Amino acid sequence: MYRVHDRPDPAKVEALRGFLKGLGIGAPSAGSRRMEARQFTQIIAKAAGTAHEYLLGEAILRAQARAVYSPGNIGHFGLALERYAHFTSPIRRYADLIVHRALISALGLGEGGFANDGGGDLAAIGEHISTTERRAVECERDAVDRFIALYLADRIGASFPGRIAGVTRFGLFVTLDETGADGLVPIRTLGREYFDHDERRHCLEGRDSGTVYTLGDRVVARLVEANPVTGGMVFELLEHDGAANGPGAPNAGRKRPPGRS
Repeated sequence: MYRVHDRPDPAKVEALRGFLKGLGIGAPSAGSRRMEARQFTQIIAKAAGTAHEYLLGEAILRAQARAVYSPGNIGHFGLALERYAHFTSPIRRYADLIVHRALISALGLGEGGFANDGGGDLAAIGEHISTTERRAVECERDAVDRFIALYLADRIGASFPGRIAGVTRFGLFVTLDETGADGLVPIRTLGREYFDHDERRHCLEGRDSGTVYTLGDRVVARLVEANPVTGGMVFELLEHDGAANGPGAPNAGRKRPPGRS
């Protein structure tokens, strides 16, 4: 049972190339639609310590495929390994237990190996444990969101430094530095002008002011709502420095969203 990680979708790679070009960061030649793991590492290293570091890390992460379990080996792109399997304590993951049993059977180490069926339908098992892994991650995320919302419920009106962690057509998602809490800044609170959502550049851009809210920008946000039942939180931007856009960007140095007092 391998832990496999496929190559990024070529369309996402091309979108990433365009994004990097827009930031003035050189990307590997577009002559080949394939990119190697080392090239992603080089891009991250190039941005280390700059205003683009967080933004590029997120953009590269979102361009990647999802790692899954499978008996069909295609290698692990992210780790640049031809073969990779999980082999730690078998109480952690069922995939580890399968590998332990396979080795016991193959090396004749006694009891605890596969039965005569060779471990059953490994393809179906791989799909199942990949699904349950995603479900567990989602459950963990939901639980953390609820507990953080409960923790912050009595701090309505307080302001917190954070960073734009997501950009959508309906608003911005902000992650707070202090707690890692995530919440939505509805687009209607950004001002009275119309904002265009540029999915490729991961930003919202105001048609009148030219103000740009980009993934990775530093902000100060006021907590407006915190619902411990759903884990949802709503914020309002107080300050926005546009650091992720670099010097000379349209919103660089802007301290208050337009239309807000």
